[in-house]
Amino acid sequence: MIVTVTMNPALDKTADVDTLVPKALNRLRNVRVDPGGKGVNVSKIIKILGGKSVATGFVGGETGRELRRLVDSIGLVGDFIEVEGITRTNLKVVDQDSSLTELNEPGIKVTQEEINGLLKKIQDLSGPGGLVVLSGSLPREAPEDTYKFLAQSLNRAGARVIIDADGPSFRAGLMAPPFLVKPNRFELLQYFGLGPDTPDEDLWPLAQKLLDMGLSFVIVSLGADGAMFATKEKRALAKTVPVRVRSTVGAGDSMVGAAALAIESGFDFEKTVRLCMASSVGAVTTEGTNPPTLEQIRELEPKFELKYF
Repeated sequence: MIVTVTMNPALDKTADVDTLVPKALNRLRNVRVDPGGKGVNVSKIIKILGGKSVATGFVGGETGRELRRLVDSIGLVGDFIEVEGITRTNLKVVDQDSSLTELNEPGIKVTQEEINGLLKKIQDLSGPGGLVVLSGSLPREAPEDTYKFLAQSLNRAGARVIIDADGPSFRAGLMAPPFLVKPNRFELLQYFGLGPDTPDEDLWPLAQKLLDMGLSFVIVSLGADGAMFATKEKRALAKTVPVRVRSTVGAGDSMVGAAALAIESGFDFEKTVRLCMASSVGAVTTEGTNPPTLEQIRELEPKFELKYF
């Protein structure tokens, strides 16, 4: 069983605008609301790929109840913990050039006791040998090392953990260590204290350093340039393919969900890489945080050029 954990989920309101103008009236169109948060998005793509997952985390207030309703309405299995406060609503505005502007609310607060309760729920849902995806931002006042705490506890219980986070949460979570992480180029360079002008070929030794810390799989997303995949045995650069971009929201989450499904299913390295790329690239062709269809994914899988190192 795959358990996706979104500690700070949201209702994702996505809208289009011709040109976003600061300090002016902007008239939005094609407004849609989806259940969001990175873990929820991961569960969406797992379902498309034919896998099973349970989405959990914290929700609060009327917005939280609406998120639960929407999760149920799209056929996902949700098992959330209700806490004080109100689940956030995030606004994502896409202009005609596909540039994304995000306005994200801070979300709910949680206590250590509530975090402990979430850990118990995750352990009950996943069981020994389960796969747990920890992704997204932490709730307000949650300790920066929360992902480290959860991952270490789950490691001891025999689960495999995927972490998709940034900043202090990513830095602390690496110390668990998790089974897999998926930083983007900026996040990886930030962790190692390097500047944005670092050549892409210098990213491979950085990925190896993460593997040397005890991780089993590292994926580095490169945006429009594709992604790098590294295990202890194999490394590959996957170049992206041209598609019509409608929204980049959720593309990284689709990659993480595909990786989780591939790991649980025991897919080989190349099949995993192609599934991750097809799921991610397919996601940018959809509106809002909608995942691609299975047909889109299957059509894209053989199209990627893989370069092994």
